Amino acid sequence: MIINYKSPGTLEETRFEKIHSVIFDESKQASKIVANEIAILIRKKQKENKNCILGLATGSSPISVYEELVRLHKEEGLSFSNVITFNLDEYFPMKNVDIQSYHHFMHLHLFSHIDIKLENINIPNGELDLDKINNHCNKYENKIKKLGGIDFQLLGIGRTGHIGFNEPGSNYSSLTRMVHLDYITRNDARKGFYGIENVPTRAITMGINTIRKSKRVVLLAWGQNKAEAIKKAIEGKVDTNIPASFLQNHKNVTFVLDRTSAFNLTRIRSPWKVGSCIWTKELKSKAVVWLCKNTNKSILNLTESDYNENNLSELLIHQSPYDINLEVFNKISRTITGWPGGKPNADDKYRPERANPTKKRIIIFSPHPDDDVISMGGTFERLVSQGHEVHVAYQTSGNIAVNNSDVLKFLEVYSDTSKNAKKKYNELIEILKNSNEVLENKEIRNIATLIREKESFAATRFIGIPDSNVHFLRLPFYETGTVKKSAPSSLDLDIMISVISKIKPHQIYAAGDLADPHGTHKVCLDILFDVLKSIKKKSFMKNCWVWLYRGAWHEWEIHEIDMSIPMSPNQVLKKRKAIFYHQTQKDNVMFQGDDNREFWVRTEDRDRAIAKDFRDLGMSDYSAIETFKRHYF
Repeated sequence: MIINYKSPGTLEETRFEKIHSVIFDESKQASKIVANEIAILIRKKQKENKNCILGLATGSSPISVYEELVRLHKEEGLSFSNVITFNLDEYFPMKNVDIQSYHHFMHLHLFSHIDIKLENINIPNGELDLDKINNHCNKYENKIKKLGGIDFQLLGIGRTGHIGFNEPGSNYSSLTRMVHLDYITRNDARKGFYGIENVPTRAITMGINTIRKSKRVVLLAWGQNKAEAIKKAIEGKVDTNIPASFLQNHKNVTFVLDRTSAFNLTRIRSPWKVGSCIWTKELKSKAVVWLCKNTNKSILNLTESDYNENNLSELLIHQSPYDINLEVFNKISRTITGWPGGKPNADDKYRPERANPTKKRIIIFSPHPDDDVISMGGTFERLVSQGHEVHVAYQTSGNIAVNNSDVLKFLEVYSDTSKNAKKKYNELIEILKNSNEVLENKEIRNIATLIREKESFAATRFIGIPDSNVHFLRLPFYETGTVKKSAPSSLDLDIMISVISKIKPHQIYAAGDLADPHGTHKVCLDILFDVLKSIKKKSFMKNCWVWLYRGAWHEWEIHEIDMSIPMSPNQVLKKRKAIFYHQTQKDNVMFQGDDNREFWVRTEDRDRAIAKDFRDLGMSDYSAIETFKRHYF
């Protein structure tokens, strides 16, 4: 029985889907509902005087579920005294005390905060000798069977479609065993290990057969990076290359998704294929852009037959193809402007920005000390050259993204300038020579912070703003010295409120890229949204517009774009040079995510790709384009 989930959609809307799935606007809301289902099951088992057998997952997806379970324990008395847990997997070899171990993860996020009995915690043992692994896996499997199987199995999903560490090619009947990890899986784990070379190549995992025998399965997926795997698992055929697709044969499974992970599902990406739609202007634009790609035609060349043959005849009930084409063409073309701060003394009725005031105060919020130039370097330069008062506020220090070798290089250069400097930094130099990990040494972190700030000054001076317009906020949530960050607090909000209140901007630019693999972009954006809610009634905010840019990972969909800033070849080169000033983030980036291209390469490829998309729709031919979506608060 499925508990407390809202309807996944009508049978017509979900007819392409072979797995029950529910889509939420926000992952925290979804996590609370999943935690509530687990709590109801635990309490039900307690009343029956039975153990509750839980299968648990690691990774970023279930953290919010565990946080809610901890809250239910501390605030609402949920006891875990009758709970026996089995974790899906563990790296091999891996010591329990290592911070990368799933043993450490589970105690950090759940076990150390609840009243579960230590003897009831079962996690594959990554400390065993290799010749003892098979016996350990058999005992693990038999213990689950002896307890009657898993009552509730919580899963995440990898970009390869893996569940647990069952990589593509895993057998339908596989049991708990040692496996070899796929390169993509290891690459996705690189930030936790400070580089892919440190990620183990093997792991111990429950098998597909073990998982599918669970009485109830809930799989969590958040973020656009999971969207393709989710589509294949839910709408594709059962395929050994997408292990999560095996769950199509489970009788009691739910995929719990946020909107970005569900992005590629037919009912989200092309809802006109599954039934009647409420045709908003944005959905109409989305459909027409989709139709252009499907027919390889520009907007103004689409015909009545194109609409009828591609499930879009409903659009023709109230408008002719000519009127629809012209409406959407004008909507998209009017987003294009060479004046991101508004064109002075011009009719701004159809322009994305206001003409007045002609000189605007502007804040560009940059989560890390390079996102400004990577994501909107061309627009940044355009705003400055057109005479606006532009400020940049770097929200975090980005210090853990500086390689130890870079810190060492700067220290060795400085220490050679004098004996006093050599004596002062000799100890730090020796520490850096002997470590490849992100270090918790505060002095080393402070030096890394200064390196990133000086690189930022080099870039902003090149673009042409005074140092007084550059603000390093060093938001406290980030300053943990580890990959794991603290939850944002009122301290972070107060710092943001202070800089906005001081500048009183007419425009705010902020990173709206929620696919950031670090999660920092989302935290920074959430803080900004909370700040906007708290200060929106201030008089100066009534004339402030907020524009969201995308980071280095994904672009806005064309139908989502409200402002498009074209760049000439020379402007593309100038943006590239501004990025190059962030030298420590070139060539060997600490936390590059799932894309091995350098940031300047991927952003140029993206800017050129969006320009081509515009050109294919029938717009003017530009070298590159940066895009923005307006946020209303």
